Amino acid sequence: MERSDQPTYDKKGYDASIIRPQMRIEDFQMRGRGMSAERLKAIKKGLLTLHTLETMAANIYKFQIRKRVDEHNRQLITAMCNEMTHLQDFQVKLFEYGWMPGKFRWAYWMVGFTFGFFSRLRGTKAILKLGIWVETKAVYHYDDLLRTIDWDEDTRKVIEKNQSDEQGHINRWKNLLQSVEAKDKL
Repeated sequence: MERSDQPTYDKKGYDASIIRPQMRIEDFQMRGRGMSAERLKAIKKGLLTLHTLETMAANIYKFQIRKRVDEHNRQLITAMCNEMTHLQDFQVKLFEYGWMPGKFRWAYWMVGFTFGFFSRLRGTKAILKLGIWVETKAVYHYDDLLRTIDWDEDTRKVIEKNQSDEQGHINRWKNLLQSVEAKDKL
């Protein structure tokens, strides 16, 4: 499998090859003052949704990783790290607004484990196809949340960057799947 470490920019200018963006102390602030209760309710619901779904995504990749030293495993480790970054992004935003993560996020941890573990048992193609399916759902979910919620500008930028990362995962998994399928034809 070939390596693709080159910068990949989307139409908004986000580089999906950056796995863990740098953060400085001034990037953290307390949020929500002066916002209507209705707007805060929508933001909270959106952040809780994103946090729990990223919990699931990080676990899918974590439980797909095998005891191999190969390009596919390297890409899975990279994706897991990126999803853990997203999880941290949304946890930070929840805390900045004065909220806590959802009480039932453990259920998404279990779903991630189940999807990841059983796709690993089915092999590389199953892992890649699941990744494409899950990340496609994530991109559409991000679209819906970006369109329907009046986010503060900093949070919106984080969500847009994370959505760009999800699209980057789709592209990587599609390329790797094509490579695997081409090898199978030989």
